[in-house]
Amino acid sequence: MYRKVEDFVNDWNVASAGTLNVFKAMTNDKLDQSIIEGHNSLGWLAWHLVGAAGAFGHFAGLNIPGPTRDQPAPTDVAEIVAAYEKIINAYKEETTKLTDESLLEEVNGFGGPTLRGALLRALIDHQTHHRGQMTVLLRQAGLTVPPIMGPTKEMQ
Repeated sequence: MYRKVEDFVNDWNVASAGTLNVFKAMTNDKLDQSIIEGHNSLGWLAWHLVGAAGAFGHFAGLNIPGPTRDQPAPTDVAEIVAAYEKIINAYKEETTKLTDESLLEEVNGFGGPTLRGALLRALIDHQTHHRGQMTVLLRQAGLTVPPIMGPTKEMQ
């Protein structure tokens, strides 16, 4: 749980940069890559992270643009990247409106009432979870896995 806005902003900046690098490593022809047929694909996971970042922001009381649940995932990586870059910029703008005290306020989260700081922590955790899945799919697809938290095999 975040108790200081600065801590969330610092984590968001690092996490969103890593996620953006993973998105940029995707190619249009590999967006349907999944671990096995019927599981979440690379493109679906990326679009899910765009949408979830908007939803988490909404629940946190921030004006974060995001696709609706019924909006299909784009088939062009550039569209996914552009949408996520809008999310990154919106968080940068919107978090200036937060105060440390506001992180301790109760908001309506996905499962009911939660503290705003806990919801923002869940945003980072959720993104990290799916980004990890995406790096496996990138490698499975024969694409280069970008460095996120240190060098990858491709960098050795």
